[in-house]
Amino acid sequence: MKNKVLPVYDIAQFQHSGNELDFYANDFKSHLKEHDRLVLLPHRHNFYMGLLFSAGSGTHDIEFNHYVIAPGRVFMLGPGKVHTWDLSDDIDGYIFFHTKEFYDLSFTYEKVENYPFFSSLRNSPLITLKKSARKKIEPIFKEIVEEYRGNELMKFKKLSSLLNILYIELSREYLPEKMRAKQNLPYLAKVQQLENLIDKNFVDVKSPGKYAKLMFVSEKHLNRMVKVSLNKTTSDLITERIILEAKRLLVFSEKTIAEIIIELGYTDSAYFFRFFKKKTALTPTAFMEMFRKI
Repeated sequence: MKNKVLPVYDIAQFQHSGNELDFYANDFKSHLKEHDRLVLLPHRHNFYMGLLFSAGSGTHDIEFNHYVIAPGRVFMLGPGKVHTWDLSDDIDGYIFFHTKEFYDLSFTYEKVENYPFFSSLRNSPLITLKKSARKKIEPIFKEIVEEYRGNELMKFKKLSSLLNILYIELSREYLPEKMRAKQNLPYLAKVQQLENLIDKNFVDVKSPGKYAKLMFVSEKHLNRMVKVSLNKTTSDLITERIILEAKRLLVFSEKTIAEIIIELGYTDSAYFFRFFKKKTALTPTAFMEMFRKI
């Protein structure tokens, strides 16, 4: 893995016809053939992605987590997720991208980030479909691709409707029935707000109490909402975001470790080395060397 600036792709880079600036769909084999220069290296997007594998094998690395690719496996990625893959020659499936605006403008009372696979940065991107679910869900992926390739009346209105049905069906697979009653939507909305605040401020703000003040709630109540929603603490979310950014910079930037430590808002290198090793079991140097060999 070369040490270079990580590309962030816009949906316009994948368009191949018309003025379809907010949506893209393709069968996966054609997608790779047309865009291999872009998609086979580590990258991230500024849009939402859905992908169902129907054939082949391989691995999908997302934010330094390793997932096995197999038929019937679905990956749902929100904006900003760093990912790359290693694919067999017989790989195939269906893939689509869309902007936040594409979905939100079609549905007055729904937001795309409210679906469980997008509702938290910490939620797993993988959905493994049972045979019965795959028989129901794979045809929706296929119809999305076919509709996108055509030019029928109200094309994008139908695409948004298909997308909504797909997201509902995937949510039912993602959340087992026994977990649905535990979903506290007001708490989830607050946790989303917290994650967005952490994402924007983690370099300068590392105290749970300060985030509680920014959200006009007590630190105790904020921790309760995070615990109920994610079974974690506010401190866990802050720490995970710092470690994720440290990993990205160590592997994908050209900065020295000393420069990275300063960029992350730390002044004590020894403290940061201990902090990073405690959370990853590796020193920053060892982590960087391990991933740059891949």
